Amino acid sequence: MKLDIKPEVAEALKQGKAVVALESTIISHGMPYPQNVETAIAVEEIIRHAGAVPATIAILNGRCKVGLTHEEIEQLARAEGVIKTSRRDLPYVTASGRNGATTVAGTMIIANMAGIRVFVTGGIGGVHRGAEQTMDISADLSELARTEVAVVCAGAKSILDIGLTLEYLETQGVTVLGYKTDRFPAFYTRDSGFPVPYALHSAAEVAEVLAEKARLGLGGGTVIANPIPEEYALPESEIGAAIEAAIREANARGITGKEVTPFLLSRLGEITGGRSLEANIALVKHNARVGAEIALELANRIVPNPVERPLSQ
Repeated sequence: MKLDIKPEVAEALKQGKAVVALESTIISHGMPYPQNVETAIAVEEIIRHAGAVPATIAILNGRCKVGLTHEEIEQLARAEGVIKTSRRDLPYVTASGRNGATTVAGTMIIANMAGIRVFVTGGIGGVHRGAEQTMDISADLSELARTEVAVVCAGAKSILDIGLTLEYLETQGVTVLGYKTDRFPAFYTRDSGFPVPYALHSAAEVAEVLAEKARLGLGGGTVIANPIPEEYALPESEIGAAIEAAIREANARGITGKEVTPFLLSRLGEITGGRSLEANIALVKHNARVGAEIALELANRIVPNPVERPLSQ
C-alpha cells in the first residue's frame, strides 16, 4: 500500500489522540491561489489550536499522503494537471505516479485506511440538478454509505438538488445529524428548505452517536451538517440567481462530469464579486473548529478502530 503517514499524525493515531482529516480538492480545484494555500494552512492551525492534529490528505507522485507539509500544500496549489481524485480515480493515480487532490470520497477512503474517524470539508457532493436525465450523482454519497468516517460539512453544495441528495442518503442508510440546527444547510445558506432527521447541540452528543454507531458495527459514514456562520451567509435569492446563471453557462459550454463543480464554484465567485469565496473560506474554518471538538470528544470514548476490522471498501 502506497500510504505515507506524517510522523505527527502517526504518533497521534498511535496514542489514540484526536486527528482530523482534511481534503485537498479545495486546494487544487476549489479556490484560487493564494487563498487556497492560506486557507489550507489556516484550517490546520485552527485544528491544532483546538487540541487536535490535522491531516490534510492528497496523492503526490502516486503515494497517498496523510498529512502534508506547508511545502507540499504549496506544491499542490501550484502544480498543473493535478487529478481530482475520487474512488474510481485512485488506482490510476497511484499506479501512474501522478498527483491527485482527493475529493470527499477519496479523502474518506484514505482517512479510513489510516484509522482517522473525523473529516472536515466545505460541503459534500450530491445529486446534481437534472440528474433524472443525466444520472449525475456524486460518488461522495455512495462513499458515505460504505466508509466509516464522519464528515463535518456545511451541508451539500448549493448547486445541487438538496431534496434528492437527502433522499439518496436516506436510501443508503447514512445517518445525517444537524449540529445546533434542525434545518439542513446548503453551503452558502443556513437553510436549504429541508429539515435534518436529528438535531444535536454539542460535540459530546455527536461523539456519542458516532461511538454507538461503531459499537453496533453498522459501518458507513455520518454527515454532520454545520451551518455557515450567520454573518457570512449569502441571501438565498442572490445565491440562487447566481447558481442558475452559472448552471446555464455550464450547460451552454458542454461542461459535464467532475469538471462541473469547479467551474460552478469559480463562476459563482465571479458573479458574486468574491463574496461566495469569502463565505466558502468562513464555513470551512467554522467546520474545522467543530470537527476538532467532535474528534476530541470521540477520542475520549472507547470506539472500535475501523482499521482493526475488514475495510468496507
